[in-house]
Amino acid sequence: MMLKLSSFAAATGCMIVAGCGLHPLYGDSAATPHLADTLSRVYVEQIPDRVGYQLRNELLDLFNATGRAEDATYRLALRLNEEEQAVALQTNTNITRYNYTLRAHYELVPRGSTKIVKSGDLITLTAYNVAAAPFLFGTVAAERDAKDRAANDLAERIRIEIAVFLRGEAGSAR
Repeated sequence: MMLKLSSFAAATGCMIVAGCGLHPLYGDSAATPHLADTLSRVYVEQIPDRVGYQLRNELLDLFNATGRAEDATYRLALRLNEEEQAVALQTNTNITRYNYTLRAHYELVPRGSTKIVKSGDLITLTAYNVAAAPFLFGTVAAERDAKDRAANDLAERIRIEIAVFLRGEAGSAR
């Protein structure tokens, strides 16, 4: 009896979700058959510094883009702001941990236009430990890893925001 009730509840739940208009963001559907193709035609402008380089490369991978401006339907410009803050101090005032904050402002512009169709501000926070004196390379590696994790997190979040916007644009164009 309990198995029949849970099967019924699961089937009812699936019908409710199917009827509410939810669709996979990246999967093809009648509303957005070419979202992945549209994402691949977003040109990500160059971003200064190593973290910018990492963020741009991650976005190109996530968009499955070529990185060539001449094939682009949209241009994505980003500005980054980095901040490091000491958060753990020993009694001798040695810093043992840093928080790394990466802020990004992005603007999506259609090809041949100057009108911004989508913009946003995102913030991510990572942290890393400072190794004791004989292990200074460990601190350098930890700092680089924290910055890479922050860039990868922002890239994922930017991709989601851009994909949701482009899906909405495809739906309104019908």
